Amino acid sequence: MKRICCLTLLVCIYLAPAAWLQAASSVKIIKFNAPGAGKSKGQGTEPLAINKSGAIAGFYLDSAGVEHGFLRSAKGAFTNINAPDAAATQAESMNTAGDIAGFYTDSSGALHGFMRAANGTFTTIDAPHAGTGSGQGTEALNIEPGGTTIAGIYIDSAGVNHGFVRATNGKITEFSAKGAGTGSGQGTFTAGVDGINDSGTIPGTYADSAGVFHSFVRSAKGAITKFAVSGAGTGSGEGVIVSGINTGGEGVGVYIDSAGADHGYVLEKSKVTKFSVRGAGTGSGQGTEPENINTAGDSTGQYIDSKGVNHGFLRISKGSIVTFNVPGAGTASGQGTIPSSNNDTDAITGDYVDSAGVFHGFLLTQ
Repeated sequence: MKRICCLTLLVCIYLAPAAWLQAASSVKIIKFNAPGAGKSKGQGTEPLAINKSGAIAGFYLDSAGVEHGFLRSAKGAFTNINAPDAAATQAESMNTAGDIAGFYTDSSGALHGFMRAANGTFTTIDAPHAGTGSGQGTEALNIEPGGTTIAGIYIDSAGVNHGFVRATNGKITEFSAKGAGTGSGQGTFTAGVDGINDSGTIPGTYADSAGVFHSFVRSAKGAITKFAVSGAGTGSGEGVIVSGINTGGEGVGVYIDSAGADHGYVLEKSKVTKFSVRGAGTGSGQGTEPENINTAGDSTGQYIDSKGVNHGFLRISKGSIVTFNVPGAGTASGQGTIPSSNNDTDAITGDYVDSAGVFHGFLLTQ
């Protein structure tokens, strides 16, 4: 059931307050559940993308644990999204026009990408060298904000990940970053949800043969430029991961230090600005995790405290940070508030996990 309530804001100001911070008293939150979402632990509603008009796309797990995509209009109306012949469907990214990129699992467990046009028409996307076995195949993870170019990954028959970009005319170009590992679970990954901008630039991450993460930016012409973040660990499961990119080419992501703790960074014209939200834990699996960055350079995500609880944040482009918790979010490890994306008005969507471990959607606006 949808409820509207005031949001209690915990404000941590590192630089001069922005207008968003000064208007904290006007901030509201809408809590929602997709029709058919399950109500048991690990089930529920998980929004991922929000476009300029305030429409939201994501997926939900029903009472049987099956995934279905959904579209929530700016006015709150829901549309279920189930790709043809799908055993499970995830909607991942949405453009301004309401076209959605995502992927589905077929009856044999293989993955297939799709684009769902705003009129409801589905186009299946399969990278040429994608594997056809269970857990292999194609995942369309991003759609260009102002068009229909799509980026994502495919998993080959050996379980190795590779990137791809699909042009508006349907042509698919596959790519792998130099240095990417060739073992199962290794390889090249694109960011998700906001992992391609209108210039065709794609941010990504690759896992090398030792399991260390490295990040890069791929231009529309295919040139791959790698970048590093000081303080990132060099062991397996450590390194630099990219989360998204905005229209101006600013990137945002996470670096994992040698203790396994997460920290945020913003990449702008080869300059890296690192940040950690006050209150973030410093142990393995704790810390600051940016997820999305909008046109103005504002980024949202979650931080995980020393008890393993998730909390939301919005970092204004100049560095001011607001933290928030959705009312009803659980306070135990693995629970809490988990933002996924923010649009150009800094409307934020994501999910919160309650004390029973059930996922619910939220929309924060002012």
